[in-house]
Amino acid sequence: MTDVTKEQVLAALAKVRGPDLTDDIVSLKMVSDVFISDNKVYFSITVPADRAEQLEPLRAAAERSVKAVPGVKGALVTLTADRKAGAAPSAPPRRPQPVAPPHAHGSPARPEKAGVPGVGAIIAVASGKGGVGKSTTAVNLALGLQAIGMKVGILDADIYGPSIPRLMKISGRPQQIENRIIRPMENYGLKAMSMGFLVDEETAMIWRGPMVQSALLQMLREVAWGELDVLVVDMPPGTGDVQLTMAQQVPLAGAVIVSTPQDLALIDARKAITMFRKVEVPLLGIIENMSYFVAPDTGARYDIFGHGGAQAEAARIGVPFLGEVPLTIDIREKSDSGTPVVAADPEGLAGQIYRDIALRVREALEGRVERPAPTIVFE
Repeated sequence: MTDVTKEQVLAALAKVRGPDLTDDIVSLKMVSDVFISDNKVYFSITVPADRAEQLEPLRAAAERSVKAVPGVKGALVTLTADRKAGAAPSAPPRRPQPVAPPHAHGSPARPEKAGVPGVGAIIAVASGKGGVGKSTTAVNLALGLQAIGMKVGILDADIYGPSIPRLMKISGRPQQIENRIIRPMENYGLKAMSMGFLVDEETAMIWRGPMVQSALLQMLREVAWGELDVLVVDMPPGTGDVQLTMAQQVPLAGAVIVSTPQDLALIDARKAITMFRKVEVPLLGIIENMSYFVAPDTGARYDIFGHGGAQAEAARIGVPFLGEVPLTIDIREKSDSGTPVVAADPEGLAGQIYRDIALRVREALEGRVERPAPTIVFE
């Protein structure tokens, strides 16, 4: 089978008329850079913001046209909002009016964030920086929650560097069922979804923020998760588009922050904590990963990255300390092989630690107080 080319895709899209049937979407410069991987096509269509919902048939038509190209295995087409795309600019937006603070009488209520049908709670596992073992922690936390009797799924929200397929030893492509809904992949009893299931492991995702946001929300809302007590979301490092999308558009029950003990990691962890607090996402607690190392031959303990920094930070800001996970060869080897320690050795030291952390997370979820969505005040 010959590879599908960008020129073939654009030729097919040139037959799709724009919003007002004045020209095609390619001539109107509504089509983003086209990305092709394993003959699967990914792109976005920029449409006027005030007509985004109305133009869903346009997106569907573009998707059908691309899927009809010989050799195309699938297409992911998203809409990106832009007030000037493919049409004359709409009237300038009005300057935001002051909004009364949430405690004021008669203050307007913000619309509730749409949840995911069947999913009881969504929690984010986050860190301020990469390299602290966040994805390994997310997978083992999800398995730990499952081990204590909860129905759990995991969403890999790291579009640029997905780790869940390797950590969970899942290969292949998810299947699409009725109404464009995707059936999640599964292993160890966990339902999982990741961009890594849709593209090859070595493929670089060269996407701008709006495409990332659209893909994330599709993986969240257009997947047949079924009935889950908890959906664990493995967030990318930092405080960028994905974090803001999840905080603003998803009813997160809380966030778990992962950090190593040393000061450099804690500086970035504080940024993640600050972000979640600003958008009023409850902090379920902090995990200190790679907390210490015990030499397997001598039993001697070494605090390679220092020790206790995350616990001290949790006490300082008044959030629960969920536990410390040691740096072990076993966790590293089993993670690399796709057999997480909680699944491979649930009664071992690391497995018990993750299950204890899962118990504390469940307690934090059960004890959380529902708070209204934040009200933005323009000064």
